[in-house]
Amino acid sequence: MEKNELPDLQMDGVNTAAGGKYNKVNINGVSKINGALSAHTYKCDGVMKMNGDLTAEEMEINGNFRLKGNLQAGVMKLNGVMTGDGSLRGERCELDGMLKLMGNCEVEELIGEGVFTVGGLLSAGRIEFGLHGLAEAGEIGVESLIIRKTGSAAWGRLLGGIIPKFKLELRAKLIEGDYIDLEYTTADVVRGGTVIIGEGCSIGRVEYRTGLTVHPGARVEKEEKNGA
Repeated sequence: MEKNELPDLQMDGVNTAAGGKYNKVNINGVSKINGALSAHTYKCDGVMKMNGDLTAEEMEINGNFRLKGNLQAGVMKLNGVMTGDGSLRGERCELDGMLKLMGNCEVEELIGEGVFTVGGLLSAGRIEFGLHGLAEAGEIGVESLIIRKTGSAAWGRLLGGIIPKFKLELRAKLIEGDYIDLEYTTADVVRGGTVIIGEGCSIGRVEYRTGLTVHPGARVEKEEKNGA
């Protein structure tokens, strides 16, 4: 069925609906959807609980989104908090807030600021992210990774204190990529082509092929140059 032949779903106020296939989904208020849902565009302003998998070509979340299932999205904009029991696959994720996934996160691009928790593998072509708290992933595999400390009191007030005030850092067992530029990161192993270990980092072992720069305020226990 073509997109323009699919129905739209509009939910306002406090509502519950079943899943299904839609062209446009627009949700305002406090809502729950029971069952898998697919849509061309999916927009939610408010509080949403989704019991099932969600697939959308374009997705925008403003508020609090709880997903009991897997998410597949083309372009995703998240302003607020999203927690998911499954995994996320997509092209581009723009995050301003908090993303928490129990499974893997596989995207072409992850950009923004806030915090994230990925229970499994975080895989991306490009990550550029500003930390406002504790971010965690089991393993990170990228082409390009840039992590910065950008926490601000104003940003924290806008989120109403929903992000826990833990130590501001990124934690991962393994970080691997072609270009890696880190600040305030704790990792067992960092492996890459060009590696920059910036201020506030604590790394067990760095393996690099092309070049390594270590900030005087960083701690690296072991450095190892591999063949290009």
